[in-house]
Amino acid sequence: MTILEPVRRAASRRPPAPAEDDFTSRLRNPAVAARIGLWLGITFAVAFLTGIVSHWAQSPTPWFPFPSSPSWGYRVTQGLHVVTGTAAIPLLLVKLWTVYPRLFASLGRGARQLLLGALERLSIAVLVASAIFQLTTGLMNSAQWYPWSFSFRSTHFAVAWITIGALVVHVAVKLPVIRTALGEDIDADTLDRPATGDGGDGGDGGGGGNGSDGGALSRRGLLRSTWLASGVAVLASAGSTVPWLRDVSVLGVRSGEGPQGLPVNKSARAAGVTETALSPSYALEVVLGDRTVRLTREQLLAMPQVTEELPIACVEGWSASGTWTGVRVKDLLAEVGAGPGDVVVSSLQPSGPYRTTLLPEGFVENDATLLALQLNGEDLSIDHGYPARIIAPNRPGVLQTKWVGRLAVEA
Repeated sequence: MTILEPVRRAASRRPPAPAEDDFTSRLRNPAVAARIGLWLGITFAVAFLTGIVSHWAQSPTPWFPFPSSPSWGYRVTQGLHVVTGTAAIPLLLVKLWTVYPRLFASLGRGARQLLLGALERLSIAVLVASAIFQLTTGLMNSAQWYPWSFSFRSTHFAVAWITIGALVVHVAVKLPVIRTALGEDIDADTLDRPATGDGGDGGDGGGGGNGSDGGALSRRGLLRSTWLASGVAVLASAGSTVPWLRDVSVLGVRSGEGPQGLPVNKSARAAGVTETALSPSYALEVVLGDRTVRLTREQLLAMPQVTEELPIACVEGWSASGTWTGVRVKDLLAEVGAGPGDVVVSSLQPSGPYRTTLLPEGFVENDATLLALQLNGEDLSIDHGYPARIIAPNRPGVLQTKWVGRLAVEA
């Protein structure tokens, strides 16, 4: 006996790969897949469009200035982005289950059919892989867990275009089937595979039944269960954005709790800024060219104070509103005789990708853009940016720089 004989015997006992006709459940039908696919496409489209808005808002050199109003705009778009992404997860899982038998369908005969079949499988593979990547990394970002070395923002944005492109190609290829499936009653058997109906609704290959009786679950029952699962997923996470849902959002990454009633992503200790932020020698530098004005916190408090109700809205999908009091940024720039222009904001933290941010002219000129000194009637907590932080309307939280040490007007 050769050394490979046990391997050959094991291979001979291995069951053959399944064929498409081995899957007999009436639930695995284009009528079901098309209806779930329609809502999956809607959630992906909303997530894609709101993702573009988020990428635009965070771009240091946008092709068109990002608006500073309405103040709640980014809160709404980013909340929609995360909510629709969460809702898409049950939809994608059920959609993949319904079309799984197609993976084992014959590619056909002849070079042309083989080529078209292979290309279709390839486009589907790209779509499924990119969709799973987007939803998985999006969830990890919401939880602020990054077990990878690549840039989440740039990679997530790039793969989003791949996903939506593959989705458009898939819809175009399947459009005749989709139109027929959506135009008929869900229990119609026009598009059923030949083997469909030989097995029960709750599984493949066992029991009898059809879409409305005799099975553990009907097609309508499957759709209702899918909508319910998506709804539960949304309710379990949407409280991070919608405060009145926080009691039921057990999976919400931010409950609203934190210093002074607002959550914190990065503490002063994590940023390595505690000592410098609490230093008695702190003074804000306001710079225009070779002119610099230094203002202590006491001097900042002596300037005209403005109070604004503004939200913090972060890319992870959570948001919360606070009452901020401080000095208008444009009033600070007047101290050095600066006119309208972009401002480079520098934090006291020694490192980090957002240690320096750009505050565009449109935000600088908005009366609601403050160098905040107080939150909810109290001096800023150090974890919220003491001694001073930027708070501006309709701006991603990651750009609302904390522990501000310098404002420099760009020439």
